[in-house]
Amino acid sequence: MTLGDWLTSTEQRYARSKVALGQVATNAHDEALYLLLRTLDLPLDSEARVLARKLSAANQAKLDAVLHRRLVERVPAAYLTREAWLGEHRFYVDERVIIPRSYFLEIIPQLGCRAGSPNPAVRTARPDQKKAGFGDPTLQPSVRRVADVCTGSGCLAILLAHHFPGATVDACDLSADALAVADINVREHGLTRRVKLFQSDVFDAVPAVKYDLILSNPPYEPSALVDAQAPEFAAEPRMAHDGGVDGLAIVRKLLAQARTRLAPHGIVVIEVGGLRAAIDREFAALQPQWLPTEDGSDCVCLFQAERLRRAAR
Repeated sequence: MTLGDWLTSTEQRYARSKVALGQVATNAHDEALYLLLRTLDLPLDSEARVLARKLSAANQAKLDAVLHRRLVERVPAAYLTREAWLGEHRFYVDERVIIPRSYFLEIIPQLGCRAGSPNPAVRTARPDQKKAGFGDPTLQPSVRRVADVCTGSGCLAILLAHHFPGATVDACDLSADALAVADINVREHGLTRRVKLFQSDVFDAVPAVKYDLILSNPPYEPSALVDAQAPEFAAEPRMAHDGGVDGLAIVRKLLAQARTRLAPHGIVVIEVGGLRAAIDREFAALQPQWLPTEDGSDCVCLFQAERLRRAAR
């Protein structure tokens, strides 16, 4: 059999097994191709002709073994390969952390024009400049201190450090296991001087400093939904999913603490999944702004420091 034969067969097996997708890819073809290439130590950008390669009996046995774990035992693909990707950035992952996936990959490049002191050069940047790649120092001169709350694997803290090259990033998580994985990733990305890790329940154990930007992809699933998760998602740490009875437990605490943690022109940006209506209802006085995403989910909300302070008066 060729690798192409295996890919076709594997897609059919995915369909029959009805596995849950969304942790590595949103469709069976992409996840199957990724898993086959990684299992055979082939580059992810392999050309189409690699599919014509005939596979040895040893390689076929290797593929059989990994597909049994994925399709029968329902182990998430990222835990099998010990890696996850956000854009061009690779992160180490294992069962101690939720598998990185976030709308912040597309949202972070928009935030330099919204966070920090009002800088005309930033606010009048051309559309093409606003979409510039990570690390463009001309767009974020006023963003000097950033926080990533519920950092997990550290992936978003690392994306923030790459995008805001002049900023210090404080990353916190309640899970010591997650922080051990985050430390691996911070070291692999060469960011130990700029990304600091704290074991903390939101900001409880983080030094009292003011941030230009606070970002969070917190646990936001209502507990009842977590109880009914597919095996792939249940394999991830429950505390990375469970946001309490209504999903808002961590969001409430974060917004309450953000009032005293933001610089005068700072912002807090939170990914909240399907809780848009609940956020608009409970935090209407804070006037949340919903940031557009390519797929129309628009599930990332932004709060301004001034509105948080007014609500506390």
